[in-house]
Amino acid sequence: MKKTLLAGVAVAMSLMAGTAGAEEWKKVRIAVEASYPPFAYTTADGKLVGFEIDLGNAMCDAMKIECEWHSVDWDGLIPGLIANKYDAIMASMSITPERKEHIGFSAKYYNSPPGVAVAKDSGITEYTADSMEGKLIGAQSGTIHSLFAEEVFNKSDVNLYPTADEYKLDLESGRVDAVVDDVIVLTDWLKSEDGNCCKLLGTMTPDPKIHGEGVGVGVRKGDTDLADIFSKSVEVIRGNGVYKEINDKYFEFDVYGG
Repeated sequence: MKKTLLAGVAVAMSLMAGTAGAEEWKKVRIAVEASYPPFAYTTADGKLVGFEIDLGNAMCDAMKIECEWHSVDWDGLIPGLIANKYDAIMASMSITPERKEHIGFSAKYYNSPPGVAVAKDSGITEYTADSMEGKLIGAQSGTIHSLFAEEVFNKSDVNLYPTADEYKLDLESGRVDAVVDDVIVLTDWLKSEDGNCCKLLGTMTPDPKIHGEGVGVGVRKGDTDLADIFSKSVEVIRGNGVYKEINDKYFEFDVYGG
């Protein structure tokens, strides 16, 4: 394991030749949206935890770089990165052509499909455009899931929310008929006491035009060296078993995807 890790780090660092030297990345400031369990959230005592936090720390360990985490609202993530408030984004941000116009990305570090959740007593059994006609659908604004909801449920009204917590409250109270989000986020919520009101109706096939290539680490366009070493770190921790250890702590399947 140690030999594999060191070899991976050596390759990763060699990718930085001719750009920013390895010594320039002794610490990386990473922004995360801390209201998106199980990927990233804050405990009652203020501790930042979740799959992406554990994974990011493991990636930084593989790169021999210190992680410094910053909790940022979703809408401020890309503007803050461009303004140099931090160096990278790990916030379940999908690699899409639209986003790649503004920032760069590492290779994916996970990929999972969108899902639909409804109240248990809703009577909704299907989630086609026709069956959901006239229904009110909730989704988090500025996400691929909001774009997907508007595309798929084009005969419905889509209500957008600043955070996932807010659409969950509206589904629980009956102010929306269904919600769309990453199936892992929905499943994690539905297993909790707060999500006892509702159920997963099913998953949908991702649209490559909307969902892109999976979720990657966002970096400034000029920081291709940083993107490359994040990409290599994913290869390293998948190869040495660390990724699986973290994956199995949160999920019952390989969230990396096909």
